[in-house]
Order: sequence, then C-alpha cells, then structure tokens
Amino acid sequence: MLRVINAADQEVARSVECEIPYIARAIDGIAERIDAGGRLFYLGAGTSGRLGVLDASECPPTFNCPPELVQGIIAGGDYALRHSVERAEDDPDQGRQDLLERGFNSQDALVGIAASGRTPYVLGGLALARSMGALTIGLSCTPHSAVANAAEIAITPQPGPEVLTGSTRMRAGTATKMVLNMISTGVMVRLGYVYGNLMVNVQPTNEKLTDRSRRIIANITGVSYDEASRLLAEAGSVRTAVLMQRLKLTRHEAESRLAAAKGRLRAALGG
Repeated sequence: MLRVINAADQEVARSVECEIPYIARAIDGIAERIDAGGRLFYLGAGTSGRLGVLDASECPPTFNCPPELVQGIIAGGDYALRHSVERAEDDPDQGRQDLLERGFNSQDALVGIAASGRTPYVLGGLALARSMGALTIGLSCTPHSAVANAAEIAITPQPGPEVLTGSTRMRAGTATKMVLNMISTGVMVRLGYVYGNLMVNVQPTNEKLTDRSRRIIANITGVSYDEASRLLAEAGSVRTAVLMQRLKLTRHEAESRLAAAKGRLRAALGG
C-alpha cells in the first residue's frame, strides 16, 4: 500500500516541473506588485484553503515580513481550518466579500486555489480581483478549468489520478503545496528577503533561531561563532550585524543603509 502511494507521489514533482514557466510569471508579477506597495492573497476552500493559510502563516517567521503582506483566506473562516465546512465553497459572493473585508484592492495579487478548478468561492474572488485590475493567478490541478480561464496566469499541474479516488488532499494537495512553496520563496528571494540561500531576515526569538542567526552571520562574514554572537547582541538582527561587520558601520548607520536599500542586504552591501 505504501509503495503504491509513494510511487504515485513521485509523479507529482514532474507535474509541477511542467508548470515552471507559469510559476515564474506569477512570481515576477507578484514581486512587482508587492514592491509597489501591494500584497499577496491566497484564496481557497477545504484542503486548498488550508494550504494557502499554511503558506501565508509561515512567511513572517521565515522572512520577517509583515503578517499582512501575505494573507491566506479559507472559505468558512478560521473554523474551517480544523473542521469540514463543505458548503462554504459553493458561495461566490462570500469569496468576494472575504476579500473586500481584508481591504483587497487593485494593487494586490490573488492566487485562487482550487484543485478541481471549479470552486465557486474561488471563482467569485477571482472575478472581483480581475474586475479591479489586480493580478490574478489560478492554481488548479485540472487543465482548461474555470479557475484557469478566470485568471490572468494559470498554473495547472496534472499530478494524475488520486490513489484514493477523489481525495485531492493527496497528490493534488502535494502538488499545490509544492507550487505555493515555490511562489512564496521565489517572491521573497526577488524582494531581497534572503541572501544567497540564507534566511537573513530570521528573527532570533528562541534559542534555535538565535543559534541559526549566529551561524548565518558567521557564514557571511567569516567571523567566529563567538564574534557572531557578540555582533548579533549589539545589532539586534542578522542583516544589521552583517552590515556593521562588513562595512565597519555603527548600528544606526547600518540600519539607515538597510532602510535606504528597502531591506535588501545585497543592495545595502553594494553588491
């Protein structure tokens, strides 16, 4: 049984690979919107909605971005994260209303997520977003679906039939999670929230993250772990510590330089 499931899962990555050109277009468009003051929204129902909320929720601790920058909305509200609210997905008006309640506007980007490609809740949100002139991306696992046709950019991996027929939490869910990982990570890379493959925006809020912060500083600057610890204590953040060490700046000077570079460490370093 497990070998059958595992063999099926191995086909998911290949289905996502076929969509890389469209995922890249989405990342470019979203990054452009955010850089101009917009935000990224995920909208979905059931498993699709939960995956969107999960990806959005992990952006602040990973990249130290404001919690409102990437927002996940699920049909049925927070209750639906832990409970089945099946009929919530059938109301297109609620999809529109949930976006409006978050202040969604023409500067923003919306990723409508629906494995089936026909969820009314998601279609309602996409129709509203497109009428405003916001960037619309449809993520589904059904080619030529209503969600794909409703969006400016369609991402449509085809992971194949589910091992448990109709259970889109499995192959379709895995494909969706992989695409969302690529979107959020790619956007944050484009916006300068990382340096190389290092999470330079990580916040040292517990011992594990403090240790990681010290190691990142040591990795970038070449100083010892103890010196990285001292720098982190003095600077308060990884990026500021790196600037202070590399450019021989005070904390105030480093923070000002970082602000002028819109938080992009590479730009602040002059590289």
